[in-house]
Amino acid sequence: MKPFYHKGLTFTCTQCSACCRHDEGYVFLSAEDLDRIAQVLDIAPEDVVTTYCHLVDLGPVTRVSLRETEKFDCVFWENGCKIYQGRPLQCRSYPFWESIISSEREWLIESQNCPGMNNGSLHTQEDIENWQKLRDKEPLIDVSAEVETKKEER
Repeated sequence: MKPFYHKGLTFTCTQCSACCRHDEGYVFLSAEDLDRIAQVLDIAPEDVVTTYCHLVDLGPVTRVSLRETEKFDCVFWENGCKIYQGRPLQCRSYPFWESIISSEREWLIESQNCPGMNNGSLHTQEDIENWQKLRDKEPLIDVSAEVETKKEER
């Protein structure tokens, strides 16, 4: 069965920042994401983690996520993205997330919050699925073993 997006979907980011602000959530990072952010900020990846991230215990895994402000804005949002050229894959691949492209209904619901969806450039089925393949190549960081070791040392 063909996915609903087999003829492609249109999307062009309007940089409205709706996906970056005012809504609680996580931006989980890969090692490659950390490297990109560190390069843009001209700091070490470890410093990115200690300054701009927090750990999120999801039960079987513990992920590294960007922090948010008290207003639920991304820590890097300041009248726009301060790290736009090095933003994480999660940000770059929006709205082609598995949860959003899982059905036409989910796509339509999300498009109510994003003026760039259903407008602009056509992204083919191959383009959309390549975002998923890239996630497989850049797996999210799991620090569960490190966290567990630190607990045992206490």
